[in-house]
Formats: sequence, C-alpha cells, structure tokens
Amino acid sequence: MAELAQYLTLGLAGETFGISIRNVREILDMRPIARLPHAPDFMLGMIDVRGSGYPILDLRLKLDLPAVTATEATRIIILDVPIGDRVVGVGFVADCVYEVTGIEESSLEQVPDVGGKWKSDYIAGIGRKGDRFVIIFDLSKLMASAKLPEHELAVESSRAA
Repeated sequence: MAELAQYLTLGLAGETFGISIRNVREILDMRPIARLPHAPDFMLGMIDVRGSGYPILDLRLKLDLPAVTATEATRIIILDVPIGDRVVGVGFVADCVYEVTGIEESSLEQVPDVGGKWKSDYIAGIGRKGDRFVIIFDLSKLMASAKLPEHELAVESSRAA
C-alpha cells in the first residue's frame, strides 16, 4: 500500500499549497502584528503566542504575489521550520486554510522543467487531491532565501512529546 503523508492545505491567490503536518505547530486567526523597522517587505513583524515571539511572513509577498487585505478567512500558521542545524518557530500568513489531507508520497510529481529559470526551488513536489494540484512547500528552501536576521527569529523550538 502506498505511503500517505499528511499535509495542511492552504490557499494563496487561488492556488492550493501544502505544508507537511509535521512542521505545523498551530493555526491562528489573523491578529495585529507588531511591525519591525527596516524588515524585508515579506516580513510583516512579530506576534506573541503564549509568551514567545514569532516573526510573521506574508507568503504572498515571499512568493512575489500581490498583497491583499486580510479577510475573515486569513490565517497565521505557526510552523517549526528547519533552518540549518536547528528548528525555528515562524508564522506564515495565508489567504485561508483548507484541511489536513493525505497525499501519496509516491504520487508527488517533480516541478516541470520548462526550459527556463523560474522560482520553483521552494517546491518539494506537486501532489494531487481530486482534480486539484497541491504545490508542496520545501520549507527549508523557502526560508533559506528569506535571510532573516538571527535576532529576529524565534527561540529554537522544543516540541512537547
């Protein structure tokens, strides 16, 4: 039997993306975000979650999509992201969150080679859920290009067992 991996599916600009459920700490409603001076455009600022500060990134801006105003469906996804040899807590803003779904690991397709360079290095693969494609994020590569200053990253995560 094929190995099913669990992904949190989310919406951005009408497309469906997936993040391995292993990296998801929690999902929050949109809330005020404290701005940080001179931060990159895609870094909205910081929020406090039960006494810990998390940098919040706008996934739309990170992926060079147009910014939009938050709606009732907008969510902040708090993630444990591997950066180098450690795990860092980071929040991503998404247009909406759909569900946790299983996708067969063996069915993941590679990013299409279209004979030119395009920003696809953050994609781990492309899965299918029904008639929809689900673009699976490679969080390490997505964050590798974020270049956040060390002091703005949340303290290393220590998941409770």
